[in-house]
Amino acid sequence: MTGSPLATHAPRAVREALREGGWDPVRADAAAAGLAPAAVRLAGLPPTTLEALRRHATATLGLEVLTGPGWAVVAGSRARLSALARPWGGPPELAEVAVAVGLALPAEPPAAWVTARGPLPLERPVLVGILNVTPDSFSDGGRWAAPAQALARAEALLEAGAVLLDVGGESTRPGRPAPVPAAEERRRVVPVVEEIVRRFPAALVSVDTMKAEVARAALGAGAAAVNDVSGGRLDPEMAPAVASAGAGLVVMHSRGTGETLAGYDLADYGGDVVGTVVAELRERVDAAVAAGVEPDRIVVDPGLGFAKTPAQSLALLDRLSALLALGRPILVGPSRKRFLGEATGRDVGDRDRATAAACALAWDRGARLFRVHEPDAVRDALALAAALDGAG
Repeated sequence: MTGSPLATHAPRAVREALREGGWDPVRADAAAAGLAPAAVRLAGLPPTTLEALRRHATATLGLEVLTGPGWAVVAGSRARLSALARPWGGPPELAEVAVAVGLALPAEPPAAWVTARGPLPLERPVLVGILNVTPDSFSDGGRWAAPAQALARAEALLEAGAVLLDVGGESTRPGRPAPVPAAEERRRVVPVVEEIVRRFPAALVSVDTMKAEVARAALGAGAAAVNDVSGGRLDPEMAPAVASAGAGLVVMHSRGTGETLAGYDLADYGGDVVGTVVAELRERVDAAVAAGVEPDRIVVDPGLGFAKTPAQSLALLDRLSALLALGRPILVGPSRKRFLGEATGRDVGDRDRATAAACALAWDRGARLFRVHEPDAVRDALALAAALDGAG
């Protein structure tokens, strides 16, 4: 008889052991996912509910339950936590607990993101190249503002591995000046989108904007998706505009107005930045769906660096898998952000190595789309991360 340790930080070790033992891949994948560890924090629990939870979760389901006044942390395998998430399967007094646990558990990640130009497969990392056609972006301020420069940069991004080009005509950098008028933003963005679509028909284009007027114009010019860093908060017409075009929508978490998005004034999350971001993103996703955007056209973004301190951004990166509970693909945009500079001591122009590391860590935690300034600098890191996961 022999015993071999299996790594538990990801389900792939168990998955491979089951496959080697003769299980078919589908059954092995499902069983390995069910054995993966998971934990849920519950708050606002009355004493009677806490006691019922302790009895049912430990004695009946074999879960670990750690408690304090009004709260509990329930941990165990996903399969056992899924059993707790069935309102019909436990005591009536735990029905609300079951719903809360079900909403917090990771969902099966979608295999594709549907855009106005068809589905974008997500089995492998998707590199999103940043193309700022602004005179004042925080990293490449004004280098690609002229149309000819923008098109040359678009070609370079595609050659470096970008699948999607994210064209933005308004900076969201800290301390930016007054908002750019919609007409000026359209003037910067739309001709570039049109020319990219014409010259590189295989490429997908998204428009980085908070204004429905700009989104409509860019979608009409051939863009496949909209990347709204306000998550649809600042323009109530954004979601209807996306829905009417059948476009994809990136819903990013942020707080505040266009002038305060990147600051720290609204970075109070009551000690739970991850849980609060998930809850606020869920509200924005639900609002987009209510406005007509189909769920399979929505991607979520935790908004690293937006109304988040460096420590909070690092916490979100580390616990990114919590966003899987939203059931939507995850996009991350760590590229050259301040929290990478805080961690490494590097200036903004020397953070591509840290960006690559952040993207590889994000892939392992569930992200599938990666918005970066230099795709070539992160492509190998993501290829290795995907290969370790069996997707390379």
